[in-house]
Amino acid sequence: MKIKKIIIENFRGYKKRTVIDLNNFIVFVGKNDAGKSTILEALDIFFGNSNPDSGDACVSGDATKVRIGCVFTDFPSELVIDSSNSTSLEKEYLLNIDGDLEIHKIYNCTSPRPKCNSAVAIANHPLEPSCFKLLEQSINNLRNIAKKSKIDLSNIDQTRKADLRQAIRESVDNLELSISEVSLLKKVDGQTILDNLEKHFPIYALFKSDRPSTDQDAEAQDPMKMAVKSAIKEQEEKLVELTEIIKKQVQKVAEKTVEKVQEFSEDLANTLTPKVVNKNWDTLFSVSLTGDDEIPVNKRGSGVRRLILLSFFRAQAEQEAVEAQANGIIYAIEEPETSQHPKNQKLLLDALLDLVENQGCQIMLTTHTPVLIRNLREENLRFIKQNEEGPYIEPCDETNSSEIVESLGVLPDHSVKVFFGVEGRNDINFLKTISKNLSKEDLSIPDLAKAEDEGRLVFIPLGGSSLDLWVSRINGLNRPQFYLMDRDNEPPKDAKYQSQFDSFKNEGHNAWITKRLELENYIHPDLIKADYTNYSGGGRHFENVPRLFAQAIHENSGSTKSWQEVILDKEKLKKKESKAKKKLNSIYASKMTKELLDTHDPDGELISWLQDIGAAL
Repeated sequence: MKIKKIIIENFRGYKKRTVIDLNNFIVFVGKNDAGKSTILEALDIFFGNSNPDSGDACVSGDATKVRIGCVFTDFPSELVIDSSNSTSLEKEYLLNIDGDLEIHKIYNCTSPRPKCNSAVAIANHPLEPSCFKLLEQSINNLRNIAKKSKIDLSNIDQTRKADLRQAIRESVDNLELSISEVSLLKKVDGQTILDNLEKHFPIYALFKSDRPSTDQDAEAQDPMKMAVKSAIKEQEEKLVELTEIIKKQVQKVAEKTVEKVQEFSEDLANTLTPKVVNKNWDTLFSVSLTGDDEIPVNKRGSGVRRLILLSFFRAQAEQEAVEAQANGIIYAIEEPETSQHPKNQKLLLDALLDLVENQGCQIMLTTHTPVLIRNLREENLRFIKQNEEGPYIEPCDETNSSEIVESLGVLPDHSVKVFFGVEGRNDINFLKTISKNLSKEDLSIPDLAKAEDEGRLVFIPLGGSSLDLWVSRINGLNRPQFYLMDRDNEPPKDAKYQSQFDSFKNEGHNAWITKRLELENYIHPDLIKADYTNYSGGGRHFENVPRLFAQAIHENSGSTKSWQEVILDKEKLKKKESKAKKKLNSIYASKMTKELLDTHDPDGELISWLQDIGAAL
């Protein structure tokens, strides 16, 4: 499952019911104490990793009705909600008006130890009296309801509650469907509907900004302990055999010792019984991490410690997901930039975005740094503000860009020489990688990665408020602005972003549209064919290089699934193309020499862009 929305009411600063729209990668921005961490901690309570306390109730709200809810998508098409037979959420009328699963948990925070006293599905559910509480009925009650309604059960499996419920509903002319709160906590046959639904929830892992960062913390040790236990389990048979050998040898020595004691005192010997007890093997091992210089993590810098602990945190969450057979992971990370050099902040952002693209995770961050914000599109940002009624959330767009800049508390950086807008992370990777090589052969071509590290160049993915946010900063610095867009459409069609290109040109900025489909088409096909002889690309301007490369990788892998079957699975195809693009823009872009580029791009299109930026730098 994935979270589509969060609902909070009467929780800390959020008195009014607040609905927060999400996608797979969300960053919450706002001033300190605006309510960013509250959202992440509310989810931690919802997923059962922590408990609310009496202080979590909004001081001006209703402490008996602290509400935390989630709207889920991507739930299983069939699942068990009671007994053992499968059904669907749609058949059981447990979905909201949009066809999503919406669950609210309500907590009473007036007691010293608050607990969830109600859990409901907000669902388009039957109000017709005979059908309203069918989910709360035992199998005997369902049979009796069917008999009283004179429903023919001859073709119904009467051992399956889901089938009985469906038969009862189908016998009614008008179910009177309406949005209702359907209780999920009533126990039927020893279990609740919520218990069964929670088995399909994703793992929620919260990494707080104020946690300690050493390799001996519980969070760090848990995945290491799990690794020890896993290794021991693999050798369990041999270790049991070894344990028995050792116990027998030690037992012999113990028995001989008693015999010797008997020679001195028979009474004393009679009170002694040889008994050999062994500890569990996993208690004999402890794990710590050291570098090549043998310096323990505990003695490293705070930034290094935090990065390592974040990796431990991920390892633990992934292990929990495997063990629980969970449907996905949600990583919630407070201020990932803490103690990190700006270069590491960018590397960390890339790693997190890769998790979303390649592993299907959801990620939520809070941040105060522009390094993270300026590399994201508007749909990834949520701006939290305060007014007299408490915090509220706004999407990020051109109307609040200046407020967001102010909330970050960052002054314009006057070391910036060039602002370079491109379509996305893959394009940034391609340009940085290929320019590094070409700059060694041609001094007029800049090393864009080096320029970015030095703060002289700012890359911005095009689109929405991420563009508006940073254009507003750069405009005031009177620095050159460059924009590069893929054509995407083959002539005579206009380029996909033709209107945006025209707008940039009219504003006096430097803007280009590729003459080819996209930047991957500037990679010489011979480089790919050297590794994948089955690659069918021929260097044509409008061939889909990532897809053709993904096909070559797939067919070279020995998979029993044909490429046609992969194409039919849109999600699988998307992941394979994403991995192919990443490989093209890193490994193969790094192999491009000036000689290869001159051959493959005889018009010097790519080099001319880089030279123009080099002159501005």
